[in-house]
Amino acid sequence: MAEKLKVKILVDSTSDFPKELIKPWDVDIVPLYVIWPDGTTEKDDTRDYQELKKFYDKLRTASELPKSSQPTVEDWEAKYEEAKKNGYDGVLVITISTAMSGTYNSAVLASKEVNIPVRVVDSKRASTAISPMVRYARELLDLGLNLDEVAEQLEKKIKAKGFGAFFYVQDFNFLVKGGRVSRFAGFVGSLLKIKVGIYIDDEGNMIPFTKARGTKAIHDELLKKAQEEGFPAGSTVDLYMVSCDNMDELKEIEEQLRKVYKVKNVYYTPTGKVISMHVGPGQTGFGIERY
Repeated sequence: MAEKLKVKILVDSTSDFPKELIKPWDVDIVPLYVIWPDGTTEKDDTRDYQELKKFYDKLRTASELPKSSQPTVEDWEAKYEEAKKNGYDGVLVITISTAMSGTYNSAVLASKEVNIPVRVVDSKRASTAISPMVRYARELLDLGLNLDEVAEQLEKKIKAKGFGAFFYVQDFNFLVKGGRVSRFAGFVGSLLKIKVGIYIDDEGNMIPFTKARGTKAIHDELLKKAQEEGFPAGSTVDLYMVSCDNMDELKEIEEQLRKVYKVKNVYYTPTGKVISMHVGPGQTGFGIERY
């Protein structure tokens, strides 16, 4: 077997990557930007819960929501050069779905400007559906696969529905105002007090699929949808629980998931700034990997 390569894995900040896994999985995060209506810009560069909580509170009181901007080509290029300087043999990049952002394109353009092998994979997902992709990629790298082989195997598992994202929002208007979903039949009008279930389809689009008033009802709908989308009851899975300031309901969902699946590992993580501004406070859900 060829000598194992030293590969840095990069994700963008919409991955909502669990802070405690950054070092053990040798990951670095490339931040997107938040642009407020008054022109001030801040990086989506923290995984600290207390700092993020301040951002959630700011969102709650904002009269007009901020917009997001992808990392620049120069941002990606700097990270690639840093990896080369630190002795890495290559870089694997996993980005938010191209259906939601131009982040993948800027990462690819930057890869053509550096003298280190870089492979960029479109996750076709977002948020905590990306974290398990890192786990899988790191496992393959540890087995001695090269950069191209790892990217190819990861893309195969994505296509085979090995990773999923299922969540609900408590204020659907955040998604509408952020331009990430369209108002369409069944979801028109104010849904301030209704929980709306969302999943990410095979093309990487966020799709509203149900609505409910009660917590248990929406939890049941999420579990049902997960099973319909390739995660049958009894499967062995890892769970990546994610919330925008709604940890209590997140614990309840985990309890229900454990009744349906054989759970190997569970990780909890808050939504980062960019995901938060699109889903709004109260969002709750999970990323899932099927073994």
